[in-house]
Amino acid sequence: MYIQILLIQLMERKGRNTDFVKLAHKSVIDLMVTGNWLQDKLAEVLKPHKLSNAQFNVLRILRGQKGKPASLSCVSDKMIHKMSNTTRLVDKLLEKGLVDRIICPENRRKVEITITAEGLKLLEELDGVLEKAEANLMSNLEKNEIEQLEFLLKKLKE
Repeated sequence: MYIQILLIQLMERKGRNTDFVKLAHKSVIDLMVTGNWLQDKLAEVLKPHKLSNAQFNVLRILRGQKGKPASLSCVSDKMIHKMSNTTRLVDKLLEKGLVDRIICPENRRKVEITITAEGLKLLEELDGVLEKAEANLMSNLEKNEIEQLEFLLKKLKE
């Protein structure tokens, strides 16, 4: 459905040029396949540490808070993949001792999350591992090609 809307918008912008629309369709599919491929490769790196991509994302968001607690909605808003199961992700991280949950005494519905020392230590270990994996994933590209890719991805989202 989303692809169809995107293609209709492209057709309107480019005057229904069918060659452009076919190429746009192929490119959208290629981007989605590549995104999934990257996620799968990163999941392989995280698997030995018993973390999913989404759990890793939550931990990085919390580390970025620099000790300041974050609400579930704040975490959810910053997720790479917007999802409704942020509570379940946090529960899994709680079980692993990687985050703490703080319930507001005045409003028990207000829940804030912080990363634990153990969570920070795990992220510190993973920083180098992920950096190496990401560099390896991009190794078929030259530096200027990566810069061009970054530029094009940003332009696509304008």
